[in-house]
Amino acid sequence: MSSVAKIALPLREASLTRIARWCHALSDETRLQIIDRLSAGEQCVCDLTDLLETGQSRLSFHLKTLKDAGILKDRREGRWVYYSLNPEAVEEMEQFVGGLKVCCQRLRKGTRCCD
Repeated sequence: MSSVAKIALPLREASLTRIARWCHALSDETRLQIIDRLSAGEQCVCDLTDLLETGQSRLSFHLKTLKDAGILKDRREGRWVYYSLNPEAVEEMEQFVGGLKVCCQRLRKGTRCCD
């Protein structure tokens, strides 16, 4: 395990797997656009299709990737599916990145991350 992971949070294998999924899910511009749109609130899949000017099958692939990573939640209302950000996942991502920030601040001051 890297020294960054040790200082940021006591990460277990399950945590590392979850973080890897987030990184994969966030590594695509279309998925980042989806997250940006959902940061304004819940959206119906039909609205996302129009907003992103993309086909439903392509959008569904990206939504599934984000949902499988735990970043999105969905709910069905009749024949429509609505997506929103998962606040718990966003909080966990913020904690992880915040831990990296603390480590980087220590490195800038000339102290080792693990000290």
